[in-house]
Amino acid sequence: MATQMQAALAGKVTPEIEAVAEYEGLPAEVICERVAKGTVAICANVNHTSLKARGFGFGLKTKVNANIGTSSAFPAVEPELEKLKVAVEAGADAVMDLSTGDNIDYSRREIIKHSPIPVGTVPIYQATVDAIKNRGSIVGMTGDDIFRVIEKQAQDGADFMTVHCGITQAGIARLRRQGRVADVVSRGGSFITGWMLHNDKENPLFERFDELLEICAHYDVTVSLGDGMRPGCLADATDRTQIEELLTLGELVDRAWAKGVQVMVEGPGHVPYNQIEANVTLEKQICKGAPFYVLGPLVTDVAPGYDHITAAIGGTLAAAAGADFLCYVTPAEHLGLPTLDDVREGVIASRIAGHAADIVKGVKGAWEWDLAMAKARKGLDWEKQIQLSIDPVKAAKYRQDRNPGGAEACSMCGDYCAMKIVSQYLGKPVESC
Repeated sequence: MATQMQAALAGKVTPEIEAVAEYEGLPAEVICERVAKGTVAICANVNHTSLKARGFGFGLKTKVNANIGTSSAFPAVEPELEKLKVAVEAGADAVMDLSTGDNIDYSRREIIKHSPIPVGTVPIYQATVDAIKNRGSIVGMTGDDIFRVIEKQAQDGADFMTVHCGITQAGIARLRRQGRVADVVSRGGSFITGWMLHNDKENPLFERFDELLEICAHYDVTVSLGDGMRPGCLADATDRTQIEELLTLGELVDRAWAKGVQVMVEGPGHVPYNQIEANVTLEKQICKGAPFYVLGPLVTDVAPGYDHITAAIGGTLAAAAGADFLCYVTPAEHLGLPTLDDVREGVIASRIAGHAADIVKGVKGAWEWDLAMAKARKGLDWEKQIQLSIDPVKAAKYRQDRNPGGAEACSMCGDYCAMKIVSQYLGKPVESC
């Protein structure tokens, strides 16, 4: 069976391409051309039967990912299925299963089975958990162990996989020479780095990249090239270690496309506001327009409890500059496992960031959405305003709780509603707006 990219290169419009085109309001031929070129990826594993295909990349709506998954402290999958439900209801376009608790296989299969949106995984997480159980330590893990997990997760229906292929011995040497404040903050990146340092060997994901591509091509898994050396604080942003890894990822993008495998590139991280646009421009240039998937970026290190806001600020600029896919950050980031409310807040904050950027990028429908809201607001059409809200649940609750009796204006202005007053003096009834 051909991958989406292989089909597109042959000029074939697949059902998934048609579904993405309908969702984006664009011609299927346009989506097909971009998939063939590699600037759009459709994350759609052939074994994910409950999936509604989504496209990620150039000219499409900025997408939002929500991270869920079990941990050793909270190993039950049921709460994570609830988080999946909340994420979907809040408008997430994808979720990543980052499970490290007991019975990871069961957790993943349940999440994929219940998810109508693409599901991503990080195979090195399960490989390290298995290594500790079966070999006594992470450093006892073998390359074969990693690739067995990759094959299993692909077979189960994972639509995209974060793989830390860009960490090399040369990159670690650079890290040692340069020095960093936070060193390696990527969990997967730290596993690989620790394994390489202990065993004095090259990264198996880098050395056996062609084998990885064969697995991904068979199941049409999109490779998400993880940034294991991403900056974890502002002081480490856009340093030589980060950029060296990005150069390696650019080469791997070429190799993936040569095999007809779809690929995304992951980016930082913690980045000062004035460096964000440069980071996006570098990725797009070095990786030839491959879809860019960023975590935030967070624009300050000092806001625990509010990092969904710091990430939204950075995410807006990143997406406006060309980033395609925002990984949400919840208020609990850096502090603990997110609750259901944290998941909703994180998704909504990232969706706001993405939509603000889509207006700037001229994405189809973005401007019209805001214009419709403006007209509803002018007309004091509260039902329409709530319907058009990015979070109708929260908007409806505020309206109901703080405007007893359903007053025509809101309780902020009451009888002194600017919309109503000016319409009356202009001789333009509110109802006609």
